[in-house]
Amino acid sequence: MFKPRFSLFTLVLACACAVVITIAGVMALVQKAAGNSAAGMVFLKTLVTVRDNYVEPVESEKLFDGATAGMVKALGDPYSAYLDKKSFSEITDLTDGVFGGIGVVLGKKDNDFVVVAPMEGTPGDEAGIKAGDKILAVDGTSVEGMQLEDVVGKIRGKQGTEVELKLADSSGAERTVRVIRGDIKVESVGGELLPGTNIGYIRISVFNEQTGNDFAKKYMELEKQGMKALVLDLRHNPGGILGECVKVAQYIVPKGTVVSIKDRNGNTYVEESNLEKVKYPLAVLVDHGSASAAEIVAGAVQDTGAGKLFGVQTFGKGSVQSVYKLSENTGLKLTTAKYYTPSGRSIHGTGIKPDVEIELDLNGMTDNQLAAAENYLKEQLAK
Repeated sequence: MFKPRFSLFTLVLACACAVVITIAGVMALVQKAAGNSAAGMVFLKTLVTVRDNYVEPVESEKLFDGATAGMVKALGDPYSAYLDKKSFSEITDLTDGVFGGIGVVLGKKDNDFVVVAPMEGTPGDEAGIKAGDKILAVDGTSVEGMQLEDVVGKIRGKQGTEVELKLADSSGAERTVRVIRGDIKVESVGGELLPGTNIGYIRISVFNEQTGNDFAKKYMELEKQGMKALVLDLRHNPGGILGECVKVAQYIVPKGTVVSIKDRNGNTYVEESNLEKVKYPLAVLVDHGSASAAEIVAGAVQDTGAGKLFGVQTFGKGSVQSVYKLSENTGLKLTTAKYYTPSGRSIHGTGIKPDVEIELDLNGMTDNQLAAAENYLKEQLAK
């Protein structure tokens, strides 16, 4: 059975030692790889021509960086990118659960840079940035034509500095917000018993390296308090590490497939749950900001009948990225596989339609989506 060495954000060591490469060395490598390819020869001639004839001297490293970034950009995949020193550091920080910025996760959809989810309690959340908002400009500079990592890099910065964002909401109405950056520490898991009930509530904001263990601790804590049913809140959860969402699924998805991952050659790796029987009635909250690993959990719950989904259509990111370490400070984020729900569904570009569709009432005094899930679970417990 094919078993890939990746997760949604797995670091894969692509080189074990530092190598000094000269222009001549690169030419030899490219020529060998290109063979008789006309495009390969054009690349080599361009490299030499720029090096020898550009009006100003240019460093070889700058040419190599530009060529590498252009190579990945040619794929036309918003989730694949060359990671320079700054971007590589940021993606590592994200999986660690600590990074600098405003606490807003971005994605690219239909050539627009879209807010997947503002993280709770962060500067971006407090500034009123919503899932689905489009980023039009950063500090007065249009983001048109940029790569996703470039936009993220412009938004991030040192704690205490300000960034100005021009946004458009789902209706097309534009607005400008100014946000003071902070050091963002993501608390992945939180929860409690809903007041006056024996219904547990667990919120997962992102799947980072601690999520599986933190979920297990919270789940067992609520069991000791008398939990008889569970609401799992995956709203505004942009995803994260594949292995961590599978750990969560072990507690709520019955024995069998959680997710299937298929590579370019059709090799398939299946992550499974070993849970003999689902212990408690389950309701899962999702929204437009639920993406990637969050959709894996939601899809598994829906397909296996382990519970019901409440909310609105999810984001629709059904691809897997591996992060390869190219040097000490640079990397490559590359889409290497697609994932499928237990029934074989690909949700890429479409998302998951919840069992009970209900828009969040932003003007209400209570969380109507959570209330609907709570009422459903009370009905299940009364049977």
